[in-house]
Amino acid sequence: MKILLLSAYDADSHKYWREGLVAHLSEHQWTVLTLPGRYFSWRVRGNSMSWAFGEQADILRASYDLVIATSMTDLSALRGFIPSLGHIPTLVYFHENQFDYPATQAARTAVEPQILNIYTALAADQLAFNSQYNLDTFITGVSALLKKLPDQVPANIARKLRAKACVLAVPLQINKLTDPPLSPLDWHRYNGRKATERPLLIAWAARWEYDKGPDRLLAFVQALEQTGLDYRLCILGQKFRQVPVEFSQLRRDFSHRIDQFGYVDSAVQYRQWLLCADIFFSSAIHEFQGLSVLEAAAAGCVPLLPNRLVYPELFPDHCLYHGAADLATEANNAVEKAQQQWQLIQRGTFPVFNSPLSWTELKDKYQQLMEKTVASKT
Repeated sequence: MKILLLSAYDADSHKYWREGLVAHLSEHQWTVLTLPGRYFSWRVRGNSMSWAFGEQADILRASYDLVIATSMTDLSALRGFIPSLGHIPTLVYFHENQFDYPATQAARTAVEPQILNIYTALAADQLAFNSQYNLDTFITGVSALLKKLPDQVPANIARKLRAKACVLAVPLQINKLTDPPLSPLDWHRYNGRKATERPLLIAWAARWEYDKGPDRLLAFVQALEQTGLDYRLCILGQKFRQVPVEFSQLRRDFSHRIDQFGYVDSAVQYRQWLLCADIFFSSAIHEFQGLSVLEAAAAGCVPLLPNRLVYPELFPDHCLYHGAADLATEANNAVEKAQQQWQLIQRGTFPVFNSPLSWTELKDKYQQLMEKTVASKT
């Protein structure tokens, strides 16, 4: 097939997905258009104009068997600007939806990106979501928003969208995680000492933003320090111009515990940290699939995750701690679970996590979904 792939906000997870798609379904002829993952409000509203009236206009007018677009793409407007696109079967992939972001005084939920999500979904022939949680919160959000609109709202919009939706995760690049140039024992795992003879190493890796729970991370480390446990910290992830104050406090108060603090440019080094860590901790209040968590688990880390968001869908109870509105209560719950996990790790009895989300497992499902989308238009 000749496939046009549109990634309108090509953030790291979107890039990870599209590169895997092209690499593992290389029997198809791919044409890929991307826009940088920055200037969110402009990007989601302006991508159709940027493409349709920019240098890529002729590419959009070419002949294709299938269009695959991310949910950030303003598909309805793009089809209006380039009418020939309206005749091509189109699959829209949702890495996230705009209805389930935690609102704060600094970051309130905006209605326009939500409306654009709905229009793009309506314009598509088939929808795919990276998790059931993502799909469910999207449908719930659509229903709630449409009920608030004053009049002339067509019935059964949410039902129509769910009828053409399925769940298909972003596959993991397992070989890149399990085949490092150096083994963890050769590189860092405390010179090969057994778990009973060395500190516990806890990794945390996410964007340094409020929705990844930096306040919960700080509360967890503060509670962990009170236990007297010998532990070390590896704080990874991308930071931006505005960094939550909790990270400065972590570095100031727990420098004696920190082995790594901040983003690592090298994918090899990042992989090595995952291979060395015993536990991978998440404090997120917003997560639709959690690629960093899944990668860490595939690399051998024990996941320590709140029992909210997508996590209960992907991981068993022994990986989940009880979330709570009170930070101190949640932190204590997480510390208690971490101590239980560390005991099992030291005994060598913690269950191994075998991810079903590799390209080996999911390639055929992607192929089948693509063929179904093409057939739906004929």
